[in-house]
Amino acid sequence: MKIKIITVGKLKEKYLVDGIKEYTKRISGYADIEMIEVADERIPDKASLAEETMIKAKEGRKILDKVKQDDYMILLDVNGKEMDSVVFSKHIENCMINGKSTIDFVIGGSLGHGEEVLSRANVRLSFSPMTFPHQLMRLILVEQIYRAFKIMKNETYHK
Repeated sequence: MKIKIITVGKLKEKYLVDGIKEYTKRISGYADIEMIEVADERIPDKASLAEETMIKAKEGRKILDKVKQDDYMILLDVNGKEMDSVVFSKHIENCMINGKSTIDFVIGGSLGHGEEVLSRANVRLSFSPMTFPHQLMRLILVEQIYRAFKIMKNETYHK
């Protein structure tokens, strides 16, 4: 199993980088994991709807360049389906059982996702109706992926 986490923008905060490295190391005992950052587009002050749509489309093309045709794509989207950790784990396990060798998790830019990315997604996943900083969401995501593998293997994690 290979997991790719594709994100828009560069992560700079050391404490987040350190946390992500720790969970990435833990996940590597269960699956190959790759972190891919694509450049974000500059958003002008008071951007028009047309400008925002164009920015989302440009970022979307960069994302989709990293997604292969056979990859299973899970798009993080505030309007997506909510799952608890056990259901999330089962979902990943079912992907593996059904022969999906690569799962791509996609975190978009600050404006969200363009139509092309939304339509490519196999699943749109919401971690909460709350809004989280995109940088923090990376850490939350890798922690949940690690937790999913622990659940799958019936291994203890937190009490």
